[in-house]
Amino acid sequence: MYKKKASHWISAAMFLVFVMLGGVSSASAKTQIIFADFGWDSAQVHNRIAGIIIEKGLGYPIKFIQGETIMLNTALIQAKGGEAPNVNMESWTENWQELYDEGLAKGNDPNSEEGFVNLGANFPNSVQGWYVPRYVVEGDPARGIKPMAPDLKSVFDLPKYWKLFKDPEDPTKGRFYSCIPGWSCALVNEKKFEAYGIKKYYNIMQPGSGPALAASMETAYKRGKPWLGYYWAPTWVLGKLDMYQLEEPPFDKQVWDTTKACAYPAVKCDILVYKKLPQQAPDVVAFLKKYETTLDINNKFLAYMQDNKATTEAAAIWFLKQYESLWTQWVSAEVAAKVKAAIQ
Repeated sequence: MYKKKASHWISAAMFLVFVMLGGVSSASAKTQIIFADFGWDSAQVHNRIAGIIIEKGLGYPIKFIQGETIMLNTALIQAKGGEAPNVNMESWTENWQELYDEGLAKGNDPNSEEGFVNLGANFPNSVQGWYVPRYVVEGDPARGIKPMAPDLKSVFDLPKYWKLFKDPEDPTKGRFYSCIPGWSCALVNEKKFEAYGIKKYYNIMQPGSGPALAASMETAYKRGKPWLGYYWAPTWVLGKLDMYQLEEPPFDKQVWDTTKACAYPAVKCDILVYKKLPQQAPDVVAFLKKYETTLDINNKFLAYMQDNKATTEAAAIWFLKQYESLWTQWVSAEVAAKVKAAIQ
């Protein structure tokens, strides 16, 4: 009888120790950092740069959830655990402004469990506009190219140079490479043509895909030929090719909302996190607040991907090695040492 009771006491004690140890383990478990893995390369590279630092340097488990802008940002707003993303490394805010405003308002509402907080810019601004190769304006002595249009500075100079960009299918006009059919910028460029008075001088060419538009630019560039069209950054093609952006009147919202006769608005690219993450992972949030790159850096790692057929993870490691003096400012020396050891 005594032995049986003793056995029960031992079992109970072992169970209590197990529960206590389990409780310690559970309490010390770190929040999983789940990234909104959007469908474009720059966002995915930033996710993996931050992911490597957070996992290897700060010791948090990480995960990437793929999807489109509205779906993932809606999930970010509603993130209450589980599989919802709690980090957005590249929010093109103006592209989903209404939902963004809702998420930010909930993030600032102490009575709501939903919402996010904005940690600041990943890179200051994106760029959209009309471009020609720089050698068209300035020449390229290394390639034996003389300036073709030395006075081409702005969109208002284009009528003077339409013959330089002659449309092979209609020699009476120049050719302008615009956006893909269905993209909002295609309609914007049409309105700009009207507002700038150049419609009678140029035909608008709409390539069938993003790669086709990039290929038209790259092909002309390699041959040292004229090219005129719309493009945006960050992209690999503007990271790889030296392009000259034509001047437009400064962005003005009233003008933009009516005639589009001004520069494209710059779209902010911010870092957002679920509102509870600062309490759940304060060291992660402290790191992300310091995380900031530039448009030029984005173009360069995208160009690296293109030239080397590299994965987004390989591009992230390339960044960490090439820009060590930058990212090591975002973390402690101890964390930096762990990350550097992990990527060797």
